[in-house]
Amino acid sequence: MNRSNQRVSVVIPFYNCPYVDLAIESVLNQSYPDIEILVVDDGSEQYTEKLEPYKDRIIYARKTNGGTGSALNMGIRLASGNYFAWLSADDQFHPDKIKRQLDTLTNTGTSFNHTAYYYINEHGERISAVISVPFRSRSELIETMMMGCPVNGSSVLLDMDVLRKVGVFDEKLLYTQDYDLWLRILPHYEWSYIEEPLLDYRVHQGMGSVIHREAQTREIGVVQARHTAVLAQLLRKGRGR
Repeated sequence: MNRSNQRVSVVIPFYNCPYVDLAIESVLNQSYPDIEILVVDDGSEQYTEKLEPYKDRIIYARKTNGGTGSALNMGIRLASGNYFAWLSADDQFHPDKIKRQLDTLTNTGTSFNHTAYYYINEHGERISAVISVPFRSRSELIETMMMGCPVNGSSVLLDMDVLRKVGVFDEKLLYTQDYDLWLRILPHYEWSYIEEPLLDYRVHQGMGSVIHREAQTREIGVVQARHTAVLAQLLRKGRGR
């Protein structure tokens, strides 16, 4: 497969986010040319006017509020690309993100890639050093994923065939739908990682992980319990036990 000619579908779930125009701009400014942008409005009541200047350059869909997983799944159903990327409406891609990731998938023969990133604040100012969590081995990756999720969802690029095999996001999970999906992917596919930051991840008081921290923590426990046995078996197999 010649990946250089493959379309990338970037899905932006949108719910009352004042930064959505900046997210869209960051995708429009990608150096890789064959990208479609799908903005899924999850029943927003605010900031919808920020989408108007982009309506002729995006695929726009509106639905009743159902959570991030349901918005991502609607975008995946509407997508025509061979690759899927998720961008939270308050985050921003760096200009070469998609191109660098496609090149890495080709060079490594992998189907799932994620990257390092920076924290930014409400004003778009970088407030961290590089946030990078590389893994020296697959066993180290599995062990880490069993304890928590170091993968930033907005940094992920994956082959759509992955979703056809393992399924899409679990819409019943309101806060950890990404962690659950990555754990379903891990037993079946090798991952690659780019240690260079290619994403700005916005930290602000209105973000879901701040508002719903306690519920998110409970849900993490549910997801880990769901996958522990399979991952433990995978780990033993990798160690030859």
